[in-house]
Amino acid sequence: MASPKITLYTNHICPWAHRAHIALKELGLQYEEVIIDLDKPREPWYLEVNPRGLVPTISYNGTIIGESAIVTQLLADAHPSHLAPPSNTPEGAIKRAQISFFVDTFGSKVLPHFFASIRSATSEERQANAEAFVAAVQKELEPLLYPKGSGSGPFFHGSEKLTLAECQTGSFLLRMFTLPKPEYGLLSPELPDMLEKRTPQFNKWAKAVVQQESVNYIYNEEKVGKRMVSRYGAAAKH
Repeated sequence: MASPKITLYTNHICPWAHRAHIALKELGLQYEEVIIDLDKPREPWYLEVNPRGLVPTISYNGTIIGESAIVTQLLADAHPSHLAPPSNTPEGAIKRAQISFFVDTFGSKVLPHFFASIRSATSEERQANAEAFVAAVQKELEPLLYPKGSGSGPFFHGSEKLTLAECQTGSFLLRMFTLPKPEYGLLSPELPDMLEKRTPQFNKWAKAVVQQESVNYIYNEEKVGKRMVSRYGAAAKH
């Protein structure tokens, strides 16, 4: 198979766009990168590429695809690998469904508490949101990570390598470990200890994920942290 011509329209600050970078790195695909300035109105040429003006957008052999989950799914489908099994067997279809359910649960049940926390107006509100975050992880995600019969690897269902589950959650896990630090203060400083004590499986998994080069190679912690403090600065002052 000839190497595809890939152009990724992105911004390294955006956790959604970051998903595409993880998948591309895991698959070893070469691509051209076009950085979109998210602090300015989108230029007319980019609105012609993606009328929504969002990142990431990918041009894959001339076909434009948007939305981060769809972009990463496209890459996994077009380049069969460890990220996801083929869907043409019952086992593969089931595994893909399990990955999709995990990612959907992460996005619908856990991430809302993350975003509520970084928007908190007081330390008390931030702590309450941290409690809700951990409770959601404990109830919704902890049982899904390593069910009975899983492999011995550190990733989803005991995989030895990253899966689509990590491609679509890793950028948020990085921020989960960054933002409780005192220099940023957008998540409760107690959150890391709470996760370690109450959600050991999730904590082990998350730490393994953020150590992977494909997950962290574009991540600039200081730049991301300072930008988020600037955007949600009122929270960091309490």
